[in-house]
Amino acid sequence: MNIHRINPSKRWSDATVFNGIAHFVEVPESDLNADIKGQVSQVLEQAQQSLATVDSDKSRVLSVTIYLTDFANFDALNEVWDAWFPDGSGPSRACVKAELANPRYLVEMAFVAAAGERFQS
Repeated sequence: MNIHRINPSKRWSDATVFNGIAHFVEVPESDLNADIKGQVSQVLEQAQQSLATVDSDKSRVLSVTIYLTDFANFDALNEVWDAWFPDGSGPSRACVKAELANPRYLVEMAFVAAAGERFQS
């Protein structure tokens, strides 16, 4: 089986795909002054782009690990999250309180998704 690395560099790849399963991480990139809803929206929009890169979509997300800097933001995160996923396609998930690499990040998400046919081998 091949390992597909999307935009690899020495430190990381935008996504890696093995045996039809894609792994990628998203942090807010466009507006670090946004509140939690804004940052979660950014992360999910970016995830949608990453999913398209591996011929997938949000209905094929298998698992997400969510890193929050403050659990006071949990309800607001869930509001944006619930609106983004199609009914009946919520993935398994874990939500962890963590200190993130950039102190302006309020959220980071690690995604696992089923990739499209061209990534199956």
